[in-house]
Amino acid sequence: MKSVAYIIIQMSAFLIVAPLVDGIIKKVKALTQKRKGASIFQLYFDLWKLMKKDSVVSDVSSWIFKVTPYVVFSTALAGALLVPVSTKIVPALIPGDFILLVSTLALGRFFMMLAALDTASTFGGMGSSREAMISSLIEPTILVSLFTLGLISGSTSLPQIMNTMAAEGFLLTRPVYALIFLAFLIIILAETARIPVDDPATHLELTMVHEAMILEYSGRQLALMEYGAAIKQLLFITLLINLLLPTEQLITASGLVAMFLSLVVYLIKVLCISVLIALIEVNTVKIRLFSIPNLAALAFILSFLGFLQYFILGGRHV
Repeated sequence: MKSVAYIIIQMSAFLIVAPLVDGIIKKVKALTQKRKGASIFQLYFDLWKLMKKDSVVSDVSSWIFKVTPYVVFSTALAGALLVPVSTKIVPALIPGDFILLVSTLALGRFFMMLAALDTASTFGGMGSSREAMISSLIEPTILVSLFTLGLISGSTSLPQIMNTMAAEGFLLTRPVYALIFLAFLIIILAETARIPVDDPATHLELTMVHEAMILEYSGRQLALMEYGAAIKQLLFITLLINLLLPTEQLITASGLVAMFLSLVVYLIKVLCISVLIALIEVNTVKIRLFSIPNLAALAFILSFLGFLQYFILGGRHV
């Protein structure tokens, strides 16, 4: 019964909140630019409108192009089931860990790159090559960061890691966690195609990466691609806040009250990180494509320094 409740809460949280994060980021960016901007619920309206439209499919495309939106959406949602939004309601066993999480998300990215190549579009091929480069540079940082936290907690299970981090108290005052926090911020910007790595608001062929890969999609297929991207964005934000900004130890209630309070706190933390991402975008610019490896190297160095801290400062006492 607890497993069923966990699945319902996870899917509901990600499906409902994911489009809101994108709306909050856009709203904050608009306000900092002295504009009113669209409603924070605009992505909900866009997805609803796209779901009611038919898709236009190229005659030269294969089954890969048609199945990719469902693969991207499914892998993002499957990954979301592995990252608890609250440790107050977690079944005794989640059949997967962060290695499975990274592999699942990589499968969705692989199909997205294949689909971009499938229509023989120049923009699609360009976006795929850029995405392959960026992902190959960022994924080692994800793994090193999560392995470091896994070593500290003695497990690769995300719920176990979250429980360990919650027991440690306020983490960002310690070097290892501060370094991994900074690395994770760069990971979020790269994995969610945001400035300075990519600009989600542009359609210029010289700068776009994610948009170039979904340029051929329309209708409900485009809706699934956009929804999958929004879920993936919330997934990485959830990893950041539940691993490095734990608050579960502050909730002393039990039962349904504890679950409700933890979800409220989770939403507040998501809001704060969304505002932080928007402020980073506002105060930085899109960097050149050949400068992205430098940013990825910085993220890897930060995560690897955190990894070394585990051994230098003596195991768990970091």
